[in-house]
Amino acid sequence: MLSDQQIEAYRRDGYLVIPRLIEGAQLAELRRLTDQLVAEARGVTANDDLYDLEPSHSATLPRVRRLKPAIFKRHAFFRDLARDPKITSLLSQLIGPAIRLHGGKLNMKSAGYGSPVEWHQDWAFYPHSNDDVLATGIYLDDCDEANGPLMVVPGTHLGPVHDHHANGRFCGAFDPDASNVDLSKAVPLTGPAGSMTIHHARLVHGSALNRSNRQRRLLLHEYAAADAWPLMGVANFDEFNGRMVLGEPTIEPRVRPAPVRMPLPPADHQGSIYENQRGSGRRFFQTYDEQAAVAG
Repeated sequence: MLSDQQIEAYRRDGYLVIPRLIEGAQLAELRRLTDQLVAEARGVTANDDLYDLEPSHSATLPRVRRLKPAIFKRHAFFRDLARDPKITSLLSQLIGPAIRLHGGKLNMKSAGYGSPVEWHQDWAFYPHSNDDVLATGIYLDDCDEANGPLMVVPGTHLGPVHDHHANGRFCGAFDPDASNVDLSKAVPLTGPAGSMTIHHARLVHGSALNRSNRQRRLLLHEYAAADAWPLMGVANFDEFNGRMVLGEPTIEPRVRPAPVRMPLPPADHQGSIYENQRGSGRRFFQTYDEQAAVAG
């Protein structure tokens, strides 16, 4: 269970790191399945419902940028892990006794070229009727400052929701020069393999290019209190309730004031956040191609 000090830190700073939560056979199976899915990408030539590919991907050198939510349909292991009491018992102390899984994916930062993710707030993608919404990240690999850790700006979950639009359309990132966020205060969330990060949906975060010779894979789950309902609507009520991971569902949304800017009109580049952010204006993190150009 979380200590009072950890709960206070989450309320104040918007994040926590729980070292070595997933270990042993469970971590080994997570890595095995991930390696298997990446190997199977050799036969994939374009982004699909499972794979988001690096621009440099090829059949001879498979390079996967993200495994999309389809992993939950293909492998019960991923569905079960999202519901593991080791995880949900901690989250219940932060967002209450009834919790719904909003979504999930596995971000890959391969050695030397793993793509950056520009500064953003998850809340910009999926605002709810209240902000008892957070994301967890499970590191498959040891993560330090060299291999592209998740980076957060403490306390920004208590501030504004920034404009994640460019040229009038949603782009999944905000202009770092126009945000008034002091990005020099960003904190890298590091830890050994199996550690779990927790961050509030309104917390500003991002990650840089992996410049090391070690991969950095992060399994992300987004969770919401059962009475936090997505403002973009519910497409399938049975499926919506089927994503409960703790407690019972409700048809009485709790409405609590929180700043909202809808992710509309939709991004020019649909798909993952990587595709969305292709439409962003000013970028903060250097890309692989930019690094290669400088080196050349």
